[in-house]
Amino acid sequence: MEAYWQTFVQSFTGYALYLKDTVLHPHWSNYFYWLIAISALVYALELLFPWRKKQAAIREDFWLDTFYMFFNFFLFGLVGYAALSNVVAQAFNDMLAQVFGIRNLVALNVAQLPHWVQLLILFVVRDFVQWNTHRLLHRVPWLWEVHKVHHSVREMGYAAHLRYHFGETIVYRSIEYLPLAMIGFGIQDFILVHLFTIVIGHLNHANVYLPLGPLKYLLNNPQMHIWHHAKDLPAGSYGINYGISLSVWDYLFGTAWMPRDGRDIPLGFEGVDQYPHGFFSQLFQPFRRR
Repeated sequence: MEAYWQTFVQSFTGYALYLKDTVLHPHWSNYFYWLIAISALVYALELLFPWRKKQAAIREDFWLDTFYMFFNFFLFGLVGYAALSNVVAQAFNDMLAQVFGIRNLVALNVAQLPHWVQLLILFVVRDFVQWNTHRLLHRVPWLWEVHKVHHSVREMGYAAHLRYHFGETIVYRSIEYLPLAMIGFGIQDFILVHLFTIVIGHLNHANVYLPLGPLKYLLNNPQMHIWHHAKDLPAGSYGINYGISLSVWDYLFGTAWMPRDGRDIPLGFEGVDQYPHGFFSQLFQPFRRR
C-alpha cells in the first residue's frame, strides 16, 4: 500500500506542478492555451454566424459551462483523476503480473506503421469505445443520473461540450483503458487526437450551422447533435445520435435520428426546468435520493 500511496502523492504533485508551469509559461505545444484558442475561435464563429439568431451571445449558464471546461480538463482531469488513475493502473498491472504472469498489455504494436495510420487507428478505436460508453450513460439508470448534468443544457453553445459530471471522466477513461492500453500508442499521439476531438466536440455543441454534405454520414455535426439533446425523443428510445466525433456508428447501428431541422427544438429532459443551475448542486444531484 505504501508504494501506491507514494505513486499517488508523486503523481498528484507532479501533475499540479505541470499545470502551474503550463499556465505560467505559454508555448505553442501548451495544451492549456490550445484549449483557450480553440474555444475562442469557435465562440467567434458563434458570434459572427449564429444559427439560433435569437439566442443571446452570453447564453444561459455560459459562465457555468466555462468553469466546467477548466475544472473537468485541468483541476479534476489533469491533477486529481490522473493521479488516482496512475495508482489504479499500477495496481491493475501488478495484479496481471502476479496472477496471470502478464507484464506487457500491448497486444498490437503500431509503432512500425506510418504515423498518420497510428493516429487514425487511435482516433477510430477510441471513438467507437466512447460511442458505446455514451450509450451506457443513457441506458443504465444510475449512469443516466450522472449524465443528466450534461443534458441539463437548455441553450446550446460551444462550452456546453464540457459541462459534464466528473463521474463521466471516471466511466469513460476506465472503459477506454484496457482497449487503448493494448495498442502501443505514445502520449503525443493521445494529445494530437484529443485536440482534434475537442475541435469537433466544440463545433457539435456550438450555435453554428455547419452543413457537411455527404460527410455528415461520417462526422458528427451541430445539426445532428442538437437532436441528441432534444427534450422529446422517439417513443421507447433511451437516446439517439450517440456519436462523439464520428456519426458513422449511429448510421451503422440504427441510432441516427434527424426528423427535421432542429434549430429551435426544446432541449433537456423531463423536469429539466427544475434541475439545479449551481456547480456544486449539480455535482451532488445524481446522489440525491429519488
